[in-house]
Amino acid sequence: MEGESKFKSLWVLFWTFAKMGVMTFGGGMAMLPILQREVVDNKGWATEEELTDYYAIGQCTPGIIAVNTATFIGQKYGGVAGGIVATLGVVFPSVVIISILAGLISNFADLAWVKNAFAGIQVCVCVLIFNAVVKLLKKSVVDKRTAVIFFLVLAGGIFLKVSPVWFVVGAALAGILLKNLEVRKA
Repeated sequence: MEGESKFKSLWVLFWTFAKMGVMTFGGGMAMLPILQREVVDNKGWATEEELTDYYAIGQCTPGIIAVNTATFIGQKYGGVAGGIVATLGVVFPSVVIISILAGLISNFADLAWVKNAFAGIQVCVCVLIFNAVVKLLKKSVVDKRTAVIFFLVLAGGIFLKVSPVWFVVGAALAGILLKNLEVRKA
């Protein structure tokens, strides 16, 4: 990227992540379908596999998933400056909205229509997350090996109260181990 072209690319990066930041209600998980559409389908800044990797790493590194993922994608697309700009873009709308709401929410939080609106938003976010999970599941669980890893992590997530980091590390080790066993049989 050179001069004005670099500035324009960074502005596009900032604006893209700022739009995502405005539309992401419900946290980083709710951002996944928006990330897939914008970053993979519309911009081509990452593949679905890369996005899944960034998202997994973003979930097990300290900080907010959406911010971490934006930083990874921005860095891939525009280097260090891209990582910084994407991060600023994704958090900028939240800072503005939270600043405005902080002054108003205490006056309206007890109103029934506000509580009902938030309840409706939560249900909508659940559906968006579910749709993203189904789409990722179809792309990720492609053979017996990945199905075994999926069910092990699912069972672990249901029955064990451990950090997601351990699931990611365990899944990586299981992938290596199962692939090596598969290769030896062949």
